Amino acid sequence: MDPVIAERLGHHHPLAAHLDDFLTDHRNAAAAPYTVRAYRGNLLHFAAHAGEPIGELTAATVRAYLTDVADLAAASRKRKRAAVASFCTWAVRHDLLAANPMDKIDAIKVPKTLPRPAAATDVAKVLGTIRSRRPRKDVPLDRLLFETAYTCGARASESCGLYVEDFDLRQDDEHARIHGRGGTVRTVLLDDRGYVALVKLYLARAGYTSGPMFRASINGTGGPLSYDAAHHRWNSYCQQADVEIDIHQLRHAHATELINAGVSLEAVRRRLGHANAETTQLYTLLDDKVADTEIRAARRRRDWR
Repeated sequence: MDPVIAERLGHHHPLAAHLDDFLTDHRNAAAAPYTVRAYRGNLLHFAAHAGEPIGELTAATVRAYLTDVADLAAASRKRKRAAVASFCTWAVRHDLLAANPMDKIDAIKVPKTLPRPAAATDVAKVLGTIRSRRPRKDVPLDRLLFETAYTCGARASESCGLYVEDFDLRQDDEHARIHGRGGTVRTVLLDDRGYVALVKLYLARAGYTSGPMFRASINGTGGPLSYDAAHHRWNSYCQQADVEIDIHQLRHAHATELINAGVSLEAVRRRLGHANAETTQLYTLLDDKVADTEIRAARRRRDWR
């Protein structure tokens, strides 16, 4: 059994074994580690409220749980509802539930909010706290890890999951394959020469020719660095720099810089791996620079006639 489930619920909780099977099926289906962790956290929270056997789960049980978490933000409640819905759908498919109680539970609407990009000066301050792009002797793991999120617009979990084989460093055509949500893969241009030099320096000093790019163990022989470990390291550097930046804001900052530079929405969408163009379009609302640039260009065209 998953050790976290065993620790939080105990082996004898009526839902413990089923939650373990549910997560195992997701791992076997190649679900992203972040997805599995999110399911586990949300479902453990639900199981702490639901003490009945899985076959006795009802809409009343779920409704009572959602009432208990009503003080959370709408986005958090939506994620918890989605996790319970996925678990119940799985239970029905495996004949553990006669009917899906989620069919009687209304969806939770989340108001759209704007992304919160970090200022480039603040990002530079934190990165400068880590070490320079060309440290004398060290292997610049942390510097490269967080520059990957910032320079490539990658999610932190995507950066942690990169392999050496994902990097194509042929001169003047450098790219990286980023494995995103839902098993999607996108190819990202590495157009920052300083970043490319950092990648090459890192690989040379680490001696890696294959396998995980960012490794968990001290001697560099372990598996990929976990999201939690990366998040902890980033927060530590932010404290040292006296700057408050969430790790996901690196990605937002990259997208905003591209939009403000006049890069098309479709190009930004593809680079960030957004499934929905509306998500990318939110970045255009953050700053008036894009609109100002288009208006000035239109005026110049008009004046030249």
